[in-house]
Amino acid sequence: MIALRSEKEIALLRKADELVADVLAALAEHIEPGVTTRELDALAADMIRKADAVPAFLGYHKYPACTCISVEEVVVHGIPGDRAIAEGEIVSVDVGVRWQGYHGDAAITVACGQIDETRRRLLRTVDLALARGVAAACAGNYLSEVSRAVQETCEAEGFSVVRAFVGHGIGTQMHEEPQIPNFVTGEPGPLLRSGMVLAIEPMVNVGTHEVEVLDDGWTAVTKDRKPSAHFEHSVVVREHGADILSDSSRLQWGRLPT
Repeated sequence: MIALRSEKEIALLRKADELVADVLAALAEHIEPGVTTRELDALAADMIRKADAVPAFLGYHKYPACTCISVEEVVVHGIPGDRAIAEGEIVSVDVGVRWQGYHGDAAITVACGQIDETRRRLLRTVDLALARGVAAACAGNYLSEVSRAVQETCEAEGFSVVRAFVGHGIGTQMHEEPQIPNFVTGEPGPLLRSGMVLAIEPMVNVGTHEVEVLDDGWTAVTKDRKPSAHFEHSVVVREHGADILSDSSRLQWGRLPT
């Protein structure tokens, strides 16, 4: 069953997501050559706890860190550690928090210094795919319209959409119904209704859509080891379009060009 959230609940979700957006903005500003993913995770943990919130990823199914930081060929669930980020790499940062019983979740992929044209085009495309997916998340549409918007945007540029991981509903739990594929499954999916809260998150690869999970049980990498990008917003479905909860004045992503 897909929850329909009250305005009071949506206000709490927005506070959680605003914190997520602030953390993402801070981490994006710290991504530079030589910085380790562990240092970024420590910064996120400090910010979350100072806001009297809880890092939602830490301990979730025994996940060992506060953030997922996925560099280059790592698609999702990269465990922060001693890897130093290098010039020319792309870094996906995924942050989740729990605040007063409600969850926030968002992600962005950031360039470390100067990147090549393929990586620049990948980031632009996945950002646009998220924006188009968000635009499709309005009451009266079917969920498959969100999936179609993401898939068509990415495949038009020659990129491949990951099948092994999908977006999700979010609220009092990190992962709730419905699952949100970034590709068309052949089924329309549920009819979207005002008050549904969705975490829409395209995960898109330069090469094959296939992924492998490493021996740590978490880190998912592209099978061909080509780069991947991940963008995510938590949104609430409204009658005339989605309302982005994980918004930030410091860092803009997942919005249609004006």
